[in-house]
Amino acid sequence: MRLSWNEIRARAAAFADEWKAASYERGQTQSFYNEFFEVFGVKARRVATFEEPVKKLGDKRGFIDLFWKGVLLVEQKSAGLSLARARTQALDYFPGLKEHELPRYVLLSDFQTVELIDLETREESRFALSDLPNHVEKFGFILGVEKRTFKEQDPVNILAAELMGKLHDALEASGYRGHELERLLVRLLFCLFADDTFIFEPRGIMEDLILNRTAEDGSDTGQWLENLFQVLNTPEDKRQKTLDEDLARFPYVNGDLFAERLPIAQFDSKMRALLIEACGFKWDAISPAIFGSLFQFVMAPAERRKEGAHYTNEKCILKVIEPLFLDDLRAELAHIKGLKRDREARLRAFHDKLAGLTFFDPACGCGNFLVIAYRELREIELEILKELHTNKQLVLDVGALSKLNVEQFYGIELGEFPARIAEVALWMMDHISNVRLSLEFGQNYARIPLKQSPHIVHGDALELDWDNVLPAAKCSYIMGNPPFVGAKMQSQKQREQVRAIADLGGSGGTLDYVAAWFIKAGKYVSVPPPLEGEGVRGRGEHDEATTSPPPKTSPPPLPLPPPGGGVRSARIAFVATNSITQGEQVAQLWPILFDRCGLEITFAHRTFAWESEARGKAHVHVVVLGLTRAEDEPKEKRLFSYDDIKGDPVESRHAALSPYLFDSSGLGDRHLVVDEASRSLSEAPTMRTGCQPIDDGNYIFTNEEKDAFLATEPGAASFLKPYASGDDFIYNEFRWILALQSAEPQQLKQLPAVSERMRRVREFRAASTRESTRAIAAYPTRFNVEAIPERPFLAIPEVSSERRDYIPVGWLAPPVIPSNKIRFIPDANLWDFAVVTSRMHMSWTRYIGGRLKSDFQYSLGINYNTFPWPAADDKAKDKIRTLAQAVLDARVAHPGATLADLYDSDLMPADLRKAHRDLDAAIDKLYRPAPFDSDRARVEHLFALYEQLAAPLIAAARAKRKRK
Repeated sequence: MRLSWNEIRARAAAFADEWKAASYERGQTQSFYNEFFEVFGVKARRVATFEEPVKKLGDKRGFIDLFWKGVLLVEQKSAGLSLARARTQALDYFPGLKEHELPRYVLLSDFQTVELIDLETREESRFALSDLPNHVEKFGFILGVEKRTFKEQDPVNILAAELMGKLHDALEASGYRGHELERLLVRLLFCLFADDTFIFEPRGIMEDLILNRTAEDGSDTGQWLENLFQVLNTPEDKRQKTLDEDLARFPYVNGDLFAERLPIAQFDSKMRALLIEACGFKWDAISPAIFGSLFQFVMAPAERRKEGAHYTNEKCILKVIEPLFLDDLRAELAHIKGLKRDREARLRAFHDKLAGLTFFDPACGCGNFLVIAYRELREIELEILKELHTNKQLVLDVGALSKLNVEQFYGIELGEFPARIAEVALWMMDHISNVRLSLEFGQNYARIPLKQSPHIVHGDALELDWDNVLPAAKCSYIMGNPPFVGAKMQSQKQREQVRAIADLGGSGGTLDYVAAWFIKAGKYVSVPPPLEGEGVRGRGEHDEATTSPPPKTSPPPLPLPPPGGGVRSARIAFVATNSITQGEQVAQLWPILFDRCGLEITFAHRTFAWESEARGKAHVHVVVLGLTRAEDEPKEKRLFSYDDIKGDPVESRHAALSPYLFDSSGLGDRHLVVDEASRSLSEAPTMRTGCQPIDDGNYIFTNEEKDAFLATEPGAASFLKPYASGDDFIYNEFRWILALQSAEPQQLKQLPAVSERMRRVREFRAASTRESTRAIAAYPTRFNVEAIPERPFLAIPEVSSERRDYIPVGWLAPPVIPSNKIRFIPDANLWDFAVVTSRMHMSWTRYIGGRLKSDFQYSLGINYNTFPWPAADDKAKDKIRTLAQAVLDARVAHPGATLADLYDSDLMPADLRKAHRDLDAAIDKLYRPAPFDSDRARVEHLFALYEQLAAPLIAAARAKRKRK
């Protein structure tokens, strides 16, 4: 069982104090490291050996002080001896180690000083033994967790996009807009990039043309640009002999980029100045991923929300593609480079393998995922070529070296403009990679004119048959960032698409739009590849809806089979709203992916903040999910967890992952999901949802609004009741509601202002598109949902900040009326309060319950009714009640503080925190004697209990499906 970091720090402090006088290498090393590993709750002898013999260079032999194969090498010295010498001695052991034995970490120490080297990230740490408690996280690898960092987006890319945004806005303001403006900007971006990267030679001829040949007032700038575009679309041998010399210097580009004739843009002096400023920018430093940022500038915010588009920076893209394929490819190359035999042949085979891979983004937007993936693959290819061609002077044709090209990349995009951006961005990245190749081998190489094209299809990915874009049997990896549109925000068409693809029956479920991409990808890879000699079989799904023809060129050949033989189906990795791993959607989506599609989770990033570099940044909380066919799943699954949703993750390895993103290997059914329950599976007291008036705001008042209303309608005072939503309860700022259920007709007749509000409520309900709302239009004195407690009740807010360690729970009493944003237990006692406010229940809520963004969203059917309550006799319950009362007493000790104040994680009073911890410890013991070291451990234990509680229901549901 893993220890908490606080306990590890405490153990580290005791260890440092005990060994503060150690100094003798031979006599104390083994005891020192045996106890050092115990700091982390790990026995050294289970993972490592002492005095491991190893052959050094020549015929010399050495002995590694402590060796954990593949992980850690320790070189220990007596106090006062040089750690620099220890480092040299440690590295001298490496030639004698096998490839799989090479450690990632090297630890050097003279007992009183510790030096840790991460050979993968090249991070080095040096500190005194006495300071060990402050550095224990650096040894997370002992526990199986490792810090991972990803490349940050280069700020220069954003500056470039901002610059082009100014030019876009000026052109749009002049009346040049829509499709023509979008095409013009794409062309200008390509030309500016080409002018700085030797596509146009000599460098800077575009800038010279604008500066020296166009009028200062901008009157002829548009015409010169049109002339340039025509030249770029005309082969040199077909140009007029009388062509202007400055234009004749430009090459033939092809690629259909300049084929369409656009209306001539009318520039003025300001717009010309903006173009000249853009020409002066150093475009050779930018990444083609800025095209996505430009697209965000062009799209209006309302359009962006409608489509669910979120431009992604490079750091976030790498969180998807590194565990999907880059980490494996890099590791394979590193292994081959370390071989002593057949090294060259293996390098060439690996190069061929890269050239045979295909990459598919079925929601590609501006191609950011494809562009970054291509860049990283070309980096790997360059490393292969450097290994194969150490004598670079012997390379005669640099262009013949590279086997990777943009034809390996496929995408589907709903919008025409971003689809064309994706094509151009991939061409740009291809050129950047070719320039790097040229510099490495001393030759200039450019693929101009453009002969190879990426396969970007303009169409609706949920209507197209993906096999017509790329046959599934020839697809290696599916990736991307599909649209984020919640179930309640979808258009009618989007809702119909999701329901048709999910095929859940009944009401169709409440799946987010992104779920459709997971299901469609699962179906796409679930059909086995055709036998040799057979044609590729389509899925027969929405075949008639294709909006673009299949690619003109044939896809690359099948990738080489994975090591060990066999044909592997494509692997999948998508970004998704975190709601598909929490709450009610889990039980709808994951049985489809597990059972119908035969998928397994191979890696996942738990909830983190998805970063956008675009104007009007997208603020969303997401997960990343990697999936593959069950027969292809790796033994170890990777999980990236975030203590800070805006920080870097910690990686851990597991035998199986639940869709709730915790270890499910200990469950009888590792695919188990929590389905909504209409009543408590543990026979807990009934919980209800508060009132939902559906009144268009006519019955609800703030304090000021209530006073103003009563000034004109004093007779309504008896019908105004305190009204509490979740926030009202937490911040102790109640509102008021007109509760007219007991009002008699003669009373209402004397209250014209009340009658007027009743009329407005009746009309509002009658105009609703929902039949159930229209049905209550004739009853304006009633709420749509009426749950008005007659006695004190325990209140639980529906939504609460994820920053709080506990959802604030407490009692309210009539005449307070709870809104539908409060869950409540009538006639609850201290035992009920204790369980609901406990860390165990919070853990269930944190992992299983739904979220609103990243805030907790508490529901009856998921959070409460499915929670396994602890068993306890009267004596145990009395103890728990006493501890629960202590929590309430600690609250009372801080008069004037709201629940928001008391449960702020930074402000929570010490006595209240201690009272909760005492209660938590007692509740924990009701579940098992051994303490829990984390919320994840709690929820894994609870999940096993839920499996037992839900077993009869699951069996009945499966039998019903089978009969059906």
